[in-house]
Amino acid sequence: MDPDRASDGWSVLADATRRAIVARLAEGPQAVGQLAAELPVSRSAVSQHLKILKDAGLVSEHAVGTRRIYRLNPTAVAALRDQLDTFWQRAMALYAS
Repeated sequence: MDPDRASDGWSVLADATRRAIVARLAEGPQAVGQLAAELPVSRSAVSQHLKILKDAGLVSEHAVGTRRIYRLNPTAVAALRDQLDTFWQRAMALYAS
């Protein structure tokens, strides 16, 4: 994942519904219907949020019959974590000095 796309990941995660979707996908791959059943938004809204997450590279999908199964992209999540770790290390270094 390139740095520009990682920045997009942060802005995409600013939305509470998308963070909730990511949290559910962290538990394992799921179909839109499964995700919508656990969220206070429509199935259509979940699909729109998944498209945004997919465009940012945070989520991937694959077809199983007529269903699309979504999962987190571990490379993209790792890139966000690396950025957060960098921010944390800088903040702690400034705090220590």
